[in-house]
Amino acid sequence: MAIAILQPRPALIAPNSHDDITYESIAKAFKLPLKLHDDALKRMKALSKPHPSQKNFSWDAPSPALDAKLRMVKLPIDESRDESNQVLFVDESLWVPISVINGNIHILPGIPRLFTQLLDGLKPLLMPRLENPEGKGVYRILFSTPMAESEVAGYLSKLAAEVEPKGVKVGSYPRWGRKRNSVTLVGKDKDYMESLVPEIEKGVDGVRVEREEDADESEDDANIG
Repeated sequence: MAIAILQPRPALIAPNSHDDITYESIAKAFKLPLKLHDDALKRMKALSKPHPSQKNFSWDAPSPALDAKLRMVKLPIDESRDESNQVLFVDESLWVPISVINGNIHILPGIPRLFTQLLDGLKPLLMPRLENPEGKGVYRILFSTPMAESEVAGYLSKLAAEVEPKGVKVGSYPRWGRKRNSVTLVGKDKDYMESLVPEIEKGVDGVRVEREEDADESEDDANIG
């Protein structure tokens, strides 16, 4: 599944396999050529092994299997940018590259274990970008409410308009199969966000929580309509 985090945070997208069209689609969207990346290919040759069913596979002989492998290292490259910032290798045990488009879109494989391993390696590079010039990070405050999403929609729409000038976003998330739904505040002005907590708890007839599950009483009678 693709994970998209819109600007100013980096965006993450996950291709799945040799027959995935993520690289082609992103290249087309940004009008970029697909380029066979030599370093990625060298790492693939050194760190990957042909499947047992590919006993006659050769890196030097043309074949459908070779074409499929090469597709995984044909990456969108912006020739006007430094290529070293467009292709990242964050784990020495892996040949898999992280392709970076436009400086803020990161393409990772979709296999969960591999995705997690690469994301862990990428984390040190992403964290500084989540800080503003004053050194304040991005904060998230979570509320649990027993109210249906449609019941609090009017209040949350009004709240969103009020806090937007402060750079704060309001989110509303139904939780299928649960009695309580979630509301979030996300922004960088922590003091301002904290000042809104009592008002929001009252407005959604809810409570502030650290995790969505903290205020659950049961899993029956979802209240999401």
